[in-house]
Amino acid sequence: MPKTAPDIRLRRIYDPPDPGDGARVLVDRLWPRGCRKETAKLTLWLKDIAPSPRLRQWFGHDPARFEEFSQRYRAELEANEAAVSCIGDLLRQGPVTLRYAAHDEEHNQARVLADYLRERMAEGRLGRASAGGQPRRAGSGG
Repeated sequence: MPKTAPDIRLRRIYDPPDPGDGARVLVDRLWPRGCRKETAKLTLWLKDIAPSPRLRQWFGHDPARFEEFSQRYRAELEANEAAVSCIGDLLRQGPVTLRYAAHDEEHNQARVLADYLRERMAEGRLGRASAGGQPRRAGSGG
């Protein structure tokens, strides 16, 4: 039986929530400026899946660096099984919308993450999160 492609969507955090979003997950390490937590209506803020501060600062949202950024971020994701598995758990329950603050909708970490998750799911390499490694829910401070 062929595996179905995961239902992963990408939307800016500043876009209004949509009833079809499924689980809404913010994948930025820093809370977006001018965005209220109550308005975002997130399921989860998964800071730990965001690129490292060093990588994020190096990239600087420069499209010329996007290919190298993608490779480096994928390497970070390979070493971050707990956070990747957390999204995997959500994907097994239904649609997941990755929310991000970047202005550039083509050259950002959410796009790299979505492609990475689709590939891992297709390969059957999207594990389950351990019970002790659950990140905070969006409304629980942070």
